[in-house]
Amino acid sequence: MKNSRIYLSPPHMTGNEQMYINEAFESNWIAPLGKNVDMFEKEIAEYVGAKGAVAVSSGTAAIHLALSLLDVKRGDHVFCSTFTFVASANPILYKGAEPIFIDSEPETWNMSPQALERALYDAYKERKLPKAVIMANIYGQSGKMKELMALCDHYQVPIIEDAAESLGSTYHEKHSGTFGEFGVYSFNGNKIITTSGGGMLVSNDLKKLEKARFLATQARDPAVYYQHHEVGYNYRMSNILAGVGRAQLKVIEDRVTAKREVFERYNYLLSDVAGIDFMAELPQTRSNRWLTVFTMNPLEIATEPIEVLKAMAEQNIEARPVWKPLHMQPLYLNTPYYSHLENEDVSKQLFETGICLPSGSNLLEIEQVRVVNCLKESVKGAKRKEGIF
Repeated sequence: MKNSRIYLSPPHMTGNEQMYINEAFESNWIAPLGKNVDMFEKEIAEYVGAKGAVAVSSGTAAIHLALSLLDVKRGDHVFCSTFTFVASANPILYKGAEPIFIDSEPETWNMSPQALERALYDAYKERKLPKAVIMANIYGQSGKMKELMALCDHYQVPIIEDAAESLGSTYHEKHSGTFGEFGVYSFNGNKIITTSGGGMLVSNDLKKLEKARFLATQARDPAVYYQHHEVGYNYRMSNILAGVGRAQLKVIEDRVTAKREVFERYNYLLSDVAGIDFMAELPQTRSNRWLTVFTMNPLEIATEPIEVLKAMAEQNIEARPVWKPLHMQPLYLNTPYYSHLENEDVSKQLFETGICLPSGSNLLEIEQVRVVNCLKESVKGAKRKEGIF
């Protein structure tokens, strides 16, 4: 239909999920135990090349567990990407620790090595190095992991790689989420594959992953009665949802291909509009292009991003602003923050000029053309590039 709703990133089911759900019902294993949970963990670990994985209720829960496993306590410092969803940082507060936010850099939109270097050096001088650095891979793009890892290795600070948006992406042929001591994936309904709600913690440290399972199951001691000697959490994924995830994982490469094709089509259809700059792809990486995102150059486009979003909404098209940086959020005002350069706040610039376009792996070409036409009509004062028609 002409005005049917076009969503930002809707679930894309395979049709085979019900088979795994039925197996869970037939075996009567519907709780956070069962074959689907065990196999989903095994299959994710094999796909990304990690030694092990723990299926949990959300990506947020996985970050919280990772911080617990790194013994983050009240008063500790944890560095975190500022240009990300609030769930990347909230677990720091759960632990009573103090976040310090690190800016993005313009090539990948992810954590700035320059800002991180200054932050680590200052922390070293103050004899208060962070207990962890949480690096978020935004919109499917990996950050400059070589440079970031070298800095953390130098100061011996562990990395938690928040790959909630980047399952299926690679950096130098290695999967996103497998560079730090822990990696985190999300299977929320809008992610590249979904379990409706859920997450995964991956690591090469099997001993710590076993402790994660213990903590995620209310830290129940191995006794005939219910006994607990430390605080645990109700974080395990159900066997039913894990079954959904197993079916979804089988088509992950198809979903990555589809998302990348959506991006390429936008790139082509909007190539005649000056002032629209898409998020780049770092050399020797493959982004899953979870969302197609771009910035609007105010020197070439008179329209404000909010006007474009309003025009999209009027046409029943769901487009969104990019993430509002955490150091600009009311919850985190006055939190320490390191910008990319002393006089360049990259994440703030991205927030003020960036837009996320509908990017579902099941987006139809006719729907995408409708999005593009609406965008072009809403961009006032845009110049057409010479030689392109």
